[in-house]
Amino acid sequence: MSNKLRKLVDKIKPNFQPGGKLEKLHSVFDGFETFLFVPNTTASKKGAHIRDAIDSKRTMIVVVMALLPALLFGMYNVGYQHYLAIGQDAGFWSTFVYGLLAVLPIIIVSYGVGLGIEFIAAQIRGSEIHEGFLVTGMLIPMIVPVDTPLWMIAIATAFAVIFAKEVFGGTGMNIFNVALVTRAFLFFAYPSHMSGNTVWVRTGTTFGLGGGTPVDSYTGATVLGELATASSDNIQVVDVVGNPIGFWDGFLGLIPGSIGETSTLAILLGAALILFTGVASWKVMLSVFTGGALMAFVFNSFGPDTAVAHFPWYNHLVYGGFAFGAVFMATDPVTSARTELGKWIFGFMIGAFAIIIRVLNPGYPEGMMLAILFMNIFAPLIDYYVVNANIKKRLKRATKKA
Repeated sequence: MSNKLRKLVDKIKPNFQPGGKLEKLHSVFDGFETFLFVPNTTASKKGAHIRDAIDSKRTMIVVVMALLPALLFGMYNVGYQHYLAIGQDAGFWSTFVYGLLAVLPIIIVSYGVGLGIEFIAAQIRGSEIHEGFLVTGMLIPMIVPVDTPLWMIAIATAFAVIFAKEVFGGTGMNIFNVALVTRAFLFFAYPSHMSGNTVWVRTGTTFGLGGGTPVDSYTGATVLGELATASSDNIQVVDVVGNPIGFWDGFLGLIPGSIGETSTLAILLGAALILFTGVASWKVMLSVFTGGALMAFVFNSFGPDTAVAHFPWYNHLVYGGFAFGAVFMATDPVTSARTELGKWIFGFMIGAFAIIIRVLNPGYPEGMMLAILFMNIFAPLIDYYVVNANIKKRLKRATKKA
């Protein structure tokens, strides 16, 4: 099968090369070809070069595979929250199909708009199509509420790809995480669709499935949203129909929230894959959790008299987008620190700032998005001082020896 596909691609390839009928679409064809097959070009025919079948596209595909557990669980959870809110019992497949049909249009819009802009940019520059959006296009649907209008997602995706990526030169040159810029655009441009009690649980029909009226006790608020308005002497959080929930509910993920961010268990399954394959830095990941846990513990002990400040430190790590941000956003190799010590500092500050924002600014009950974008700015500065410190240390050592 692979040989037949290779022969078919080779047969139509001349049409896209210089002088061919479709040479203007060379970048599009090249992107399609290199997605299917590892390029046979090398840096040099002579000299010592390490050659591997793992290129950027394969790396991105590994990340997409790592995202699948959280995405699939998110689809099920969308259906679960829906049927729970309208007071109907539904089987596993009915629940999953409802969520699938609700989430699939968001994925299609994300990839359609983002890849379309990538193709156009590549044609204008006459360069190869960058592969970074293979991951970004999957991340965007996973970090938004399920009821976000598709036209908003299209506008936000276009804004992020153009102004947070292409103007900087494309994949590998962007300063900010593109998916988080998309979410930030939505958050500040359309706040009523990104917060509150009505955007996290879909109660309407999806292609004719699962319609119904919410039960009287229905509440669609996220846990962090509840805490932001709760009193300090009442930090009990509840699910859609008012049942108390705790640490394990947050860890498993059957709670309201962004599509792919609710299940810490599913996120950790993805983390295991990208750590095993060496795609992500365990130092960044671990330091984010460490910084968040330490700062939450500090607020538990000495913080203000608010519900979110006294929310147990370990709960902070499993609710909201904390785990998802630590595993898939903070570890973005393009926008994070590059030096080994810098990775520890970068991750620790993200975790700490996320909790600080949650506790001290109730207007932003999540915190993780702003913390990562803020540290994206300082990542180059962290690396600069780490490198300079190493240079001074080595010069001092060389001077002593001399």
